[in-house]
Amino acid sequence: MDSFLSEFGSKSPVEVVAVALGIIYVILATRQNIWCWPCAIVSTTLFVWIFFDEGLYQQAVLQVFYIAMGVYGWRQWLRGGEGGTPLDVSNWPMRRHLVLIALTVALTALTGWLAARYTSTPFPYLDAFTTWGSVAATLLMTRKVLESWVYWFIIDILIVVLTIRTGIPTTSVLYAVYVIMAIVGFISWRRSQLQPRAAAG
Repeated sequence: MDSFLSEFGSKSPVEVVAVALGIIYVILATRQNIWCWPCAIVSTTLFVWIFFDEGLYQQAVLQVFYIAMGVYGWRQWLRGGEGGTPLDVSNWPMRRHLVLIALTVALTALTGWLAARYTSTPFPYLDAFTTWGSVAATLLMTRKVLESWVYWFIIDILIVVLTIRTGIPTTSVLYAVYVIMAIVGFISWRRSQLQPRAAAG
């Protein structure tokens, strides 16, 4: 039992707080609750230190990006619609997604190679792909694009693998919850899209 707790317990109270706030963030996001963004800002601020300490430098930099996107997303959800109204859920055409995916792959190849050559990060290409994939998903999330949840589903599965392999299992539990919540979020946002149509019919 002691060895189990040693293996799967958190490395610090900071990680526990970051994970708790991260879970609250995604629950609120599935409900389109504007308070998801303050939770995200605090959680990601804590994760900057956690990932940097584990040598996942691209993930650490990603958290800084998340802080900025938290502020941007907060504003967009509040006043990013037409005439300064709150945003509604929308969809992107496939051609936009293909461009975004191609850009993500290209940036993964570049930064993964640089990380492998110049840093000690243990999984440079996986770290790079989850980093740039998360950037893409976050940009879609700030604009309430439905497909952002599909991106998160894939990225979160890969981050579960990454965090387990690098020895931060409590964080891997967080991302396992995120995998489930990505499904819940997609269903919830899709339902909100259909409700106005049902009312109009």
